[in-house]
Amino acid sequence: MFGGLFDTSVRLYMGAAYMKLVVTIDTEEDQWGRYAVDGHTLNNISQIARLQELFDEFAVIPTYLITYPVATDKTSVSSFSEILQSGRCEIGMHCHPWNTPPYGEAMTERNSMLCNLSAELQKEKLTQLHGAIVESFGIAPVSFRAGRWGYGKHAAASLHALGYKVDTSVLPFVDWSSQYGPNFSDADPAPYRFHYDDILSVRSSGPMLEVPATIGFAGLTSSSFEKANRVHHLLTRPPYNLLRAAGVLHRCGVLQKIWLSPENSTGDEMITLARSMAQKGAQVLNLFFHSPTLQPGLTPFVRNESDKREFMERIRMFLRFAVDAGFESIALGSAPSVVCRPS
Repeated sequence: MFGGLFDTSVRLYMGAAYMKLVVTIDTEEDQWGRYAVDGHTLNNISQIARLQELFDEFAVIPTYLITYPVATDKTSVSSFSEILQSGRCEIGMHCHPWNTPPYGEAMTERNSMLCNLSAELQKEKLTQLHGAIVESFGIAPVSFRAGRWGYGKHAAASLHALGYKVDTSVLPFVDWSSQYGPNFSDADPAPYRFHYDDILSVRSSGPMLEVPATIGFAGLTSSSFEKANRVHHLLTRPPYNLLRAAGVLHRCGVLQKIWLSPENSTGDEMITLARSMAQKGAQVLNLFFHSPTLQPGLTPFVRNESDKREFMERIRMFLRFAVDAGFESIALGSAPSVVCRPS
């Protein structure tokens, strides 16, 4: 568990219960937004050692959700095996359908969303990737995130058959319809059990656990995330979007939609969100980002060395806060034993 000091304000809102913190990293090839079978490189994986040092400093157990190119690259496997064998991380699965065999689909943006492929092809790809991880690491992964958040019931059914316990493919309050993906705009950041035939409905006896990536609201209008989401949705559509009303309210601290990701939010913003969720009695926070962001120039989030230093400092700042707040770091695969317990 995290160590560290507790200040009075932290004690006031945390009470006796400890928040659980998971850190999930989409661990993938360098080519951001390129949907092709081959031609990929894995240079960003060389940055994982420095990242892991930061996690070790704060006793964080990250979950590296890896793609097929990573799972089948000897150098990458060697790097992660050392961390895994020492109990300092979890290895999960992250499916980019365009570079996961078999390749039976056209390479289009629509088909980059796993949920748009046939149920059989989804099953075959997930089975191949699962087998590659088992062969490379000698473990059967139990946690999953779909590439580009392209998740649906057919993938969930295949994952259940493969023995998976936890999914983290739901991105609350976000609609991917314009990019051929699922609509999560009404999803909540709280973990929930579900049955694979309906991935967005709570089933108390469901065989799988969803731990959404954490997105939420802070500010004067965030007493209810559902209400805050409705207001934010309204402000991002005509005519209010022309006035940039959502951005104005965010900067004023009235209505802040915050991603618990150093790619999209500052350290202060992530801390603000954590406090807001703790006050609402949240059980778990899920901090998330992509491994290519660790290397300048590969993603829009980090373009140069200065951006990289700021990115790493955002992570450090949040983890330091988590230490002082007494959050407990857990691997994603451990979540079913500590969250959403039956009352």
